[in-house]
Amino acid sequence: MATFLAAHAMKERMSRQMLARSDVHGIGVGYHDPKNPKKGAAVIIYITSFSPTMLRISSTMTMRVKGKAVTVPVRFVKSGKMHAYVDYKKRIRPIPAGYSVGTTGGSGSVGLIVTNVPKANQRYIFSNNHVLNPTNSSSFTEILQPGGADNGRLGRDTVGRLYRYVKLQKNKINRVDIALAIPRANCLLSPRYATVGVLPGYVTTYRVGERFKKVGRTSGLVNGVVDSINTDIQIDYGDNIGMLNFKNQTVIKGRKPVSLPGDSGSVWLRKADHYAAAVNFAGSDDGRTSVAFPVNWAMQIFGTQIAWPEGSGCIKKVNTDKSPGAYARQLTARELASLEIHTARSKKRKRI
Repeated sequence: MATFLAAHAMKERMSRQMLARSDVHGIGVGYHDPKNPKKGAAVIIYITSFSPTMLRISSTMTMRVKGKAVTVPVRFVKSGKMHAYVDYKKRIRPIPAGYSVGTTGGSGSVGLIVTNVPKANQRYIFSNNHVLNPTNSSSFTEILQPGGADNGRLGRDTVGRLYRYVKLQKNKINRVDIALAIPRANCLLSPRYATVGVLPGYVTTYRVGERFKKVGRTSGLVNGVVDSINTDIQIDYGDNIGMLNFKNQTVIKGRKPVSLPGDSGSVWLRKADHYAAAVNFAGSDDGRTSVAFPVNWAMQIFGTQIAWPEGSGCIKKVNTDKSPGAYARQLTARELASLEIHTARSKKRKRI
């Protein structure tokens, strides 16, 4: 029967070699048989699967302690990769992209922190219109972080107000679901993206098969692949707005849920270089399908760029000459002109 001291010494001897393997996620010390502690200690190895290679490792190891040979059992435990979980629904100051934001009525995600150009002297929260402006109107709307669904409260959690938005249209073609909120002060916003940091900028387009990643208030950090582009699709906005038609959208698929309630407004990044690429605004019932549109469209509409700590990010022009049909298309001048861009009302001041 091995003691815990002997098992610990064996673990220390094996640790570096074991953790260098892609199929090993951890190594520690525990009971040889958890149901029968009297059997003593063992080295515990957490592995992806019981592969033939791994099983060739002996179920017991022998080492010398104070001149004596000590046998230490090895117990294998099947386990997936270990992940750290971040609470993207919590209150955070200053506010980066990826965290909860909304109104008293609900929560979505901060998609990006953007700035005006060329001055870059004003920062904004960028998200979906239905997140920052659930009434789809120009009425004065206070913006909370976290949003109302995450116990955000007026006053205590108010960070700004609705500033500009593109009106969602019934019985017409829609192309984007976007809005900006202006903060009470620039210092409330962090020009960063959760888990990534400062983004280099955004791309003008992307292609079918491209690999993306994003952080959203509900699903957290997820990965996806562009499944289709230039997709005409119907989106159900519920009782308040109903079914709306969207044209030339992007469908992004994930192996696990990538677009859940509360992820609206989150922004997909190119996995290879972290350039912002597409704005998530809807998803399938199982969450494994995200509906999005190019970030480039939103930046054109609002005349903004991604905020940096000093100045603004760059625009990466993607060369589509070799296969233009495989890339998300640009908005034409006529399509841009057809969008109803509104400025929300500011709070009226009372006369004294």
